[in-house]
Amino acid sequence: MSLMQDQAPVKTAIDAEEIKSAATLLKAGQLVAFPTETVYGLGCDATNLEALARLYRVKGRPGNHPVIVHLSCVEQLKDWADNVPPEAMALAKKFWPGPMTLILKKSAKVPSEVSGGQDTVGLRIPSHPLALALLKEFNSGIAAPSANRHGRISPTTAEHVKSELGDLVAKVLDGGSCSVGIESTIVDLSSEKPRILRPGMITLQEIEKTLQEAKEEKQSAAKAKPSKKAKSGSPADHASNVLPRAPGTLSSHYAPATGLKLFAHHNLPRAIATSESLMMKISVMAFSDPIASKSVITWKQLSEDPAQCARQLYAFMRELDTSGADYIVVEEPPELPEWMGILDRLRRAANG
Repeated sequence: MSLMQDQAPVKTAIDAEEIKSAATLLKAGQLVAFPTETVYGLGCDATNLEALARLYRVKGRPGNHPVIVHLSCVEQLKDWADNVPPEAMALAKKFWPGPMTLILKKSAKVPSEVSGGQDTVGLRIPSHPLALALLKEFNSGIAAPSANRHGRISPTTAEHVKSELGDLVAKVLDGGSCSVGIESTIVDLSSEKPRILRPGMITLQEIEKTLQEAKEEKQSAAKAKPSKKAKSGSPADHASNVLPRAPGTLSSHYAPATGLKLFAHHNLPRAIATSESLMMKISVMAFSDPIASKSVITWKQLSEDPAQCARQLYAFMRELDTSGADYIVVEEPPELPEWMGILDRLRRAANG
């Protein structure tokens, strides 16, 4: 299924005064939470060092963990990245605005506080209309990790942000539930070969197809000229240099406070039976129909459609985290390309 099919409706009504107010707060060094199609972001002026320090404090985020800079248009790439490769332009043309972050060599404009002390920066253009309206009004880059405490479950509604961060945020723009529901696919284009650093709902196959088409178009245009060795390659390839640090790639991330355990479909009944024999209370998030057990206090049914499941994921996890269970049992999704982003988030949550 294409990423852009079957997306949940979002609030598209834009209050111009609210947008202006939010942009004014950002320019004054304040924090503003806003919706993107992936999750809600906690935004600040990406060039304001005091605002960046405030953002890191509110999130409890390690200082060497980079944040993504959100832009309003492709033309701004040249201000934030140095020597943008053609592969980046091909992916931007295909997937922006949308849930893809590109890792590029940073320009002199990018503060070390944004890049985590590295020579690279993560950039993306979100597709949510409120995010785009804010970015256009602000007219510069907004640094915005997810609007939650570091390592915890990302927010997909304005209420999630308010309940977790409260008055630590100057303003929360309410754009409804996020239509994608998990964080962006991160593609590293800072070295010889493109590589996926974090899977999302844009799949490896879609990225490879786009890069291959761009490569063939370039070769076709230059077929009469002597060709140089192509720089592009499969995002699955690995170069020998160290991968840059990227947001959301720690082994433990997106985790509820309640312990979370992943089980394959065939192991789910045994896991539930074991919890009952140990007199443990559990909450379950599964594709399977509910299994009767004295140990189960809540059962959330996951959609077998990956796009719908991604939209459910964090809201369900937040609900089960407050259910009073001793731990949360989750049925693993299939190891198929369209499920890799969801599987990645669940594995990191289980490591928490």
